[in-house]
Order: sequence, then structure tokens, then C-alpha cells
Amino acid sequence: MPAFRLSCLAYLGVALPSSSLGLLWPSIRLSLHQPVGVLGILLIFGVVGSVAVSVAIAPVLARVRMGTVVTVSILLPGLALVVEARAPSVWVFGGGMVLYGVGIGALDSALNAYAASRFGARQINWMHASYGLGATAGPLLTTALLGGGLTWRWVYGAMGIAVAALALVFGWTRHAWEPLPHTTGPAGAVRERKVPAAAVVGGLTFVAVETGIESGAGIWGYVFLTAGRGLGHGAAGVAVAGYWAAMFAGRAVLGPVAERLGAARVLTGAVAGVALGAALMAVPGPAALAVVGMMTVGLAAAPIFPLFTLTTAARLGAADAARTPRTVSLQVAASALGSAVLPAVMGLAIGAVSARVLAPALLVLGLAMGGVYRLLPGRGDS
Repeated sequence: MPAFRLSCLAYLGVALPSSSLGLLWPSIRLSLHQPVGVLGILLIFGVVGSVAVSVAIAPVLARVRMGTVVTVSILLPGLALVVEARAPSVWVFGGGMVLYGVGIGALDSALNAYAASRFGARQINWMHASYGLGATAGPLLTTALLGGGLTWRWVYGAMGIAVAALALVFGWTRHAWEPLPHTTGPAGAVRERKVPAAAVVGGLTFVAVETGIESGAGIWGYVFLTAGRGLGHGAAGVAVAGYWAAMFAGRAVLGPVAERLGAARVLTGAVAGVALGAALMAVPGPAALAVVGMMTVGLAAAPIFPLFTLTTAARLGAADAARTPRTVSLQVAASALGSAVLPAVMGLAIGAVSARVLAPALLVLGLAMGGVYRLLPGRGDS
């Protein structure tokens, strides 16, 4: 299926620069004469752009060909990277981050809406696993380029040109995408039928909490293991890398399992697995137990967002399949908010209490996520 391979390529391509900012920021902030903490403000710029376009893109998906939307969505990050590479000030760099967030938000919404209506459990998990591959390769590539003597501007510029060139490939293959489903009934049929509020609001809450757990464990796991559990720096670094590897493995392995057992069954088990992993992290004991807990969280969280996206239509009702792209785009916006806000709150709690607070925070969130999931309609096997 060409569209499936293109989806994986799109996620792989944009993940390379997305995962490299942390490595490049020390050089960027010195070049732009900024303190370390400014990065938090700049990240907010990107999140705002991503959320705004995710909320507003549904009408675009209904009127513009999918191939065109994906092509433009990939082109915008490429242009943003070029702008950032030449930025003379932090404000121009921030503008580039807004443009980057807009492109990523549009791409994420479009690909997930398409996957929810056209892909199976195996394919949608591999699509998200492709992002993990790119996120792993990005820091390695950046390290190699910096080690070769290139400055951060050259690295960003080269990545921008590469992503823009990738957009040309998608422009050439834009007709490979099938149209998204639309209602075939009377013009007012969809407006007259009400979608249960719990299916939408509950779904948005669930996604925001899940991505907050996923991001929070990855961002603060190193601090938790070293300052909170006394693990050595080298071992903690390996453990955090193992957490992201578990995320990739979970998507690669549990996608085929979901095709055999049903997406809803695997999703239910994964939700329970996150709480179990957080509980292992919270139990007092050797650092190895906390590492096992982190790996469990990563493995269990891996298929949740892809499978939740895949089962969106089931929660809305089969007759409301035309609403799926809009609902998915709102879920992408909620995921962006959750992955930014909840880790920030965790960081404040760690600073106010101690690094050990991460584990109980993840446990509370994991239990809350499970409670929300239990209340969602349409959780039958799919």
C-alpha cells in the first residue's frame, strides 16, 4: 500500500530534526545569547502552533486532497528549519518554531485521520514506530555532523533542505492517497445526529493524560533514576534509551497482536500495563526495580495512542464515520497539550519536592487514565 509506506516515510523524516533540538540547544542559545531556560518558552510557541492547526484542520481535510495536505505539511517544517538556521535573533528563531509546529500539527492530524479510516492495527502502529526510528537516528546524525566540524546552523540548514526535498517526493506521489470518508446521506444528516459528549471529551482527556505520562517518563526518567534512586549516570542514560527502545518495540510487536486479538483488547491491557509499570517505579526497593517499571511503562504506552486513534470511529458510532477526521485532529491537539503541560507540572513538582515524586505522579495519572478509559463508550472489540 503506497499510502502506508509514505506515512511511515513522512514520520521518519520529520522525526530527525524534532529529536535533535535538545542536542543543538546549547550551541543555539550561545549563538543567540540566551539563557538555557528560554527553550521552555520557545517550545510553547511550537505547541501553540501545533494545537491551533490541529483544531482547525478538519474542514481542510474535507475539501483538499490528502496528498496535497501532506505535501504542504512536510514542506512547512523544512522551510522552518531553514529560517531557524539563518535566524539573527531568538525572535526569528521562535517564529520558525511556530511555523514548524504548524507543519507538524497538520501532518500529525492528517496522517492519524487517514490511518484511522484506512489502516489496520499493524499498520498504524508501524507508522508511529517509524517516528521512533527517526527520533533515535536524529541525535546520532546530529552528533556525527557536529563531530565533523559543522555548526548548528549548518546542521539545521542541511536538515531543512532534506525535509523540503522530501516534500517534493510527496508532491510527486500526491495521487497515491485515497480520499477520506465523507457522509453519503443528506446534507444535514451529520449535523442532526449528536455524538455522545463522553466519547469526545473523555477521549480528549484520555489522550492528553496518556501522552503526558509517555513524555513525562521520558523527559524526567533520567533525573528520577539518578537523583531519586541513586543509579549511576551511565546506567541511567542506558535505561532512558531502553525506555524509548521499549516504545518502539511495543509498537512493532503489539500491532500484529492487536490484529489477531482485537485492538480494544490490546488497548485495555496496555492501559492497565501503564499503571502496573508506574506502580513498580513507585515501590521502594532497588533501582533495578524502578528500571523494570520504566520499561513496562514504555512498552505498555507504546500502542495506546495508535490503537486509540484506530478505534475512534467505534466510539463515535459507525454512522458517524465522517466525523472521525475532526475528532482525530482534536485528539492530536489534546496530545500536544498533554505532552507539554503534564511534564512541565511534573518538573515543578520535582523541583518543589524531590525526584522521587515522579513515580507516584505517574501512578496517579495512570490510574486516572484507566478510570477515564472505563467510562468511554464504544470500547467493544474492534
